[in-house]
Amino acid sequence: MGIFFASRMFDDFAILSGEVVFSHELEDVADWIVEREKYSSGTAVIMTLSNHTSRTTKRVFDKFASESGDYGFTKTVVPVRLARYGDDDLVSRSQARRLLARVDRFKLVMLDFDGVDAIGQAFADEIFRVFPAQHPEVSVVEIKASSPVRRMISRARSAG
Repeated sequence: MGIFFASRMFDDFAILSGEVVFSHELEDVADWIVEREKYSSGTAVIMTLSNHTSRTTKRVFDKFASESGDYGFTKTVVPVRLARYGDDDLVSRSQARRLLARVDRFKLVMLDFDGVDAIGQAFADEIFRVFPAQHPEVSVVEIKASSPVRRMISRARSAG
């Protein structure tokens, strides 16, 4: 939770550790976690912030915190494209379950479909019919979805 909020306080934020890089750039761009050639034996944290930013701590916390003002970590954005392995299409229930791992800890889950052109029926059904039936306390909403993705989501929701 600390890294999540800290990464959103800065214009650019990156952690390089071993063979893993975590990166968050700009306020509304998704996080990246990638493997690469080993960086070094230690860990580097890189943070940049414009001297003239209008970003405030309150605005960052309010974007992801509960409505009650207690700053509980209740909202998350999940970049769906990261559920793909290579050029694989997102078609299976197992892919959907991997994407949804641990999201039941939130009240609002925003699935960011940016860069995803299409999804399969089983993938959509698992996320938008099965998961909500098992976790009615969690709201799952799609953002940045293409027309074909929105149609598949609508189909899955109407099957419930």
